[in-house]
Amino acid sequence: MAIYHRYDAVIVGAGGAGLRAALEAGQRCKTAVVSKLYPTRSHTGAAQGGMCAALANVEEDSWEWHAFDTVKGGDFLPDQDAVDVMCKEAIEAVLDLERMGLPFNRTPEGRIDQRRFGGHTRNHGEAPVKRACYAADRTGHMILQTLYQQCNKQGVEFYDEFFVLDLLMIDGACAGIVAIEIASGELHVFHAKSTLFATGGFGKMFKITSNAHTLTGDGPGVVYRKGLPLEDMEFFQFHPTGLYGLGILLSEAARGEGGILRNADGERFMERYAPTIKDLAPRDMVSRAEHQEIKEGRGAGPKKDYILLDLTHLDPEVIEAKLPDITEFARTYLNVEPFTEGVPIVPTAHYAMGGIPTNVSAEVLRNAQNDVIPGFYAAGECACVSVHGANRLGTNSLLDIVVFGKRGGIHMAEYANSTKHLEISEDAHKPTEEWIASLMEGESDVRIADVRSSLQEEMMDNASVVRTDESLNSVLASIEQLNKTYSQAKVRDKGKVFNTELIEHIELGFLLDMAEALVVSAKARTESRGGHYRDDYQSRDDTQWMKHSFITKTPDGGTELTYKPVTLGRYEPVERKY
Repeated sequence: MAIYHRYDAVIVGAGGAGLRAALEAGQRCKTAVVSKLYPTRSHTGAAQGGMCAALANVEEDSWEWHAFDTVKGGDFLPDQDAVDVMCKEAIEAVLDLERMGLPFNRTPEGRIDQRRFGGHTRNHGEAPVKRACYAADRTGHMILQTLYQQCNKQGVEFYDEFFVLDLLMIDGACAGIVAIEIASGELHVFHAKSTLFATGGFGKMFKITSNAHTLTGDGPGVVYRKGLPLEDMEFFQFHPTGLYGLGILLSEAARGEGGILRNADGERFMERYAPTIKDLAPRDMVSRAEHQEIKEGRGAGPKKDYILLDLTHLDPEVIEAKLPDITEFARTYLNVEPFTEGVPIVPTAHYAMGGIPTNVSAEVLRNAQNDVIPGFYAAGECACVSVHGANRLGTNSLLDIVVFGKRGGIHMAEYANSTKHLEISEDAHKPTEEWIASLMEGESDVRIADVRSSLQEEMMDNASVVRTDESLNSVLASIEQLNKTYSQAKVRDKGKVFNTELIEHIELGFLLDMAEALVVSAKARTESRGGHYRDDYQSRDDTQWMKHSFITKTPDGGTELTYKPVTLGRYEPVERKY
C-alpha cells in the first residue's frame, strides 16, 4: 500500500534552490517540499564563502563584468543568455535575502560588505574585484535558515526524511513523484501539477570530497533511469583547498582575504601559473597547478603529497572575525594552528557543473532540441542551465540556487494554476514497491560498503583532476564490474523502520549511474576544458567541442550521446589568461 497526496506544486529537496522555489510557489498555490533531510541540514548550509553580485558597494563593478568572468571562468562553455539572466538578477537576489533578514557582514557605512573571490575581476580581467557578499564564512547556513523561516511563514508544507525513488510520467508529462518515508518504510505518492527537483550534487562518487554523505545524485539518477538526458556530466569541479586526507572544505574566502598557496619550498607557485590574479585564479586552474606541483615532487609533508595554505602573515583578529569556521576546522581536524603554520590541503571533489538540463525558467529539457517536459522543473546543483559551463566560479553556486530557484518557483506555480492534475492510476506506486521488494528478497554475501569504496577509489584515481583515455577505460571497466556485483547484492535488514541499509543501497545505485554518465561523457570529449582535463588532449578545441553533451540511458542498459551548440553572445572564445 501507499499513501497518496495531492498538491499543485511539489519540490524535491530543501536546500537553497528548493526552499527559494518553495517560497515563490507557496505564495501562489498549494505547495509541498519533500526532503531526504531535515531542511536546515541540507548541504547549502556547508557553503562558506559568499554569494556574488555586482553591488559595487566596496569597489566599482558591473553585471557585465560579472557575466564576462562567468563565461571566461567556465572556459566559454556557459550559455551566455543564461549567464546574463543570472548576473543581472544577482543584485535583486541579494537584496531579496537582505529584506528577509539575512545578516550579511557590513561596511563601516552600513552597506553589505564584499570581498574578493577566485576568477572575479573588474573591467574584463584587468584586476581582482570585491564582489562576494558574505555572512562571515557561514553564508550558505544563513541563506538556508532565512529561507526556511520564510517558507514556514508562507505555510509551505514539509515532508522531512522522505527519499525520492521515482518520477511519475504520463504521456511525456510529469505528474509527480514516488518517495519512501525513511522513518516508517511506507511509500508515498505525491500527485502534483508541477514538480521541481532540487536534490543537490553527487560528489560521493569520489573518495576525497567536500560533499556530505547524502549527496548521491538521487534526482539526476531518477531522471537518467527514466531515459531522459543529463547534460555536461564530464565537468566536475575539484576545489583546490580541501583539508588533507579528509576533503573537508576550506573556503576560497581564505585566499580572498590574502591567504597564499605554497609548495614544500615555500614558493608561491601560483605566480607561475596565473601571474595576474595568482592564488585567486579559477578553481580548475588552481587544482591542476596543485596536482602538477605534487606530481613534480614539490608537495609538502613526509609523502610530499599536499600543498600548504599560508595564513600566517594575516591579522589574526580579521581572520577570526571573517573566517571563524576555517581556522576552527584546521585546529579540530588536523591539529594545525593556522596563524603559526601552513594548513595541509589537496584538491577535493566539490561541485557538479552538469546535471538535469533546463532552460532559464528551470523547465527540464527532454532533448538537445530544447523541447520541455510539461510540469517538470529543476534548479541548483542537480540541474544544468549551463551558467557554469566547464568550471564554476566561487560564489556563483549560491547565486545560481537563489536566482533559478526563484524563477523555477514562479514558473511552476504559474503552470500549476493554468492546468489540471494529470490522471494517475491507484497503483502508481506498484513498480517502486516491487523494486524494493526485489532488493529485500533473498540473501547475499556482497557488502555494499566494499562496492562503494571501490567506486570512490577508482573515480579518485582515474577520473578526477587529470584524465586520459587509458584511465577512463579503466574506470569504465570497473564500473561495469561493480554494477554486476551490485546487482547481486541484497538488503540484509528486512525491517521497515529507519532501514538505513536500504537507503544506502539505493543511493549507491544512483552513484554508479552518475559515475557511468560522467566517465562515458568524459571519454568522448577529446579536449581539455575547465574541470575536464585530458592529459592526452591538453588543448581546448573550439572547432570540435564548443557544444554541450547530452547523455541518455538506452532501454538495453547502454548509453547514447548527443550534442547541442553553446549559446554564444558578446564574448567570443579566447585563451584563458589570468
